[in-house]
Amino acid sequence: MTVEAVAETVRVEGARILATLIRTVGDVQIAEDAVQEAVVAALAAWPVSGVPPQPRAWLTVTARRKAIDILRREQARRGKEEEGGRMIDLARSDLPSDAVVHDDLLRLIFTCCHPTLSPPTQVALALRTLCGLSPAQIAGVLLTTEAATEKRLTRARQKIAAARIPYRVPPPDEFPDRLPAVCAVIHSLYTAGHAPVDGGSAVDVDACAEAVRLAELLHTLLPDQPTPAGVLALLLLTEARRPARLSASGDVVTLDRQDRSRWSGATIARGIALLNASLHASSRRADAYQLQAAIAAEHARAASYDGTDWPEIVRLYDLLVSVAPSPAVGLARAVAVAEADGTDAGLALLADLPPSPRWHAVRGDLLARAGRYADAVAALTASLDGPATDPERRHRARRLAELRELV
Repeated sequence: MTVEAVAETVRVEGARILATLIRTVGDVQIAEDAVQEAVVAALAAWPVSGVPPQPRAWLTVTARRKAIDILRREQARRGKEEEGGRMIDLARSDLPSDAVVHDDLLRLIFTCCHPTLSPPTQVALALRTLCGLSPAQIAGVLLTTEAATEKRLTRARQKIAAARIPYRVPPPDEFPDRLPAVCAVIHSLYTAGHAPVDGGSAVDVDACAEAVRLAELLHTLLPDQPTPAGVLALLLLTEARRPARLSASGDVVTLDRQDRSRWSGATIARGIALLNASLHASSRRADAYQLQAAIAAEHARAASYDGTDWPEIVRLYDLLVSVAPSPAVGLARAVAVAEADGTDAGLALLADLPPSPRWHAVRGDLLARAGRYADAVAALTASLDGPATDPERRHRARRLAELRELV
């Protein structure tokens, strides 16, 4: 169980430990190496001494010691004095409070999103440091190779070190250059929580909660900016429905079958209030986050699935496609059109979208609704060939078994 305890601590606390160490040591690569060495030390020590009462504190202290060792080696190799000063800072630092740790994470996001780094590099660095994704997984997100991702991450760390990019929340005049990327990173972290790396569960609750906390911090930092408010509104309106998305056994519950009494009314109310304030601040010119939040708000307002205002949701998706087109948005729009205008209209839109496991799953459901059961079976069979979380795969397999009974 100690291996699982180490893995769980790293999964939940890894980004915070890394962010705190980067603040102290001022070097992303050294901090990452030190955290990795601390994890190796935990794997050796915890089976013997037991899991410590405060695992994060244990890893943080050990990572600091490892960072001092690394800096000593660097000092000996390079003959530099600056490492000595950093070693003194590391040795003197007390363990930070939770409030400071959360602020460290926000600093880390702004560092990853420095405008001298290209947008793909910003995303890659954030996914690596904040989400803990491997280079191979990041390569899948960015549609590139693992080797290219490794090089991109290495160059990013070198650039941050060479240019002495400060590890801090920048002054207000620098916000416009970084805010879009910072919002994208927070939203990506929440999105990653709905597609966990290990695939064993449908939702990584800790990743989603961390994204909401960071969105809260950013909104507190910039209360009058519409985009952070829109991001927070979107996350809250989505998070409000999470308790009804899974059954007691961890299986997926589709929107039409969810118990809406389990949705958090207070969270929905706050999300809608934030959305309205955000739209007012932007003179009702909605960006992608605000439009997604508006769609989520329409679902939240509906007393039942059949009572959903699908024409309004289609209208919002039409706007979203014009602002931020993507296959995922196109797929969601096709579902909404099928509800508003009929199954054939939804299937016609799907024909123009690139196939994916989720695309095949949606197409299978629409074909089944049209009574084309043999075609639906073929589509759902194809949906099982590709990446998906275990709950998604079980849901599709059950639906496939039901349809085979009808062929």
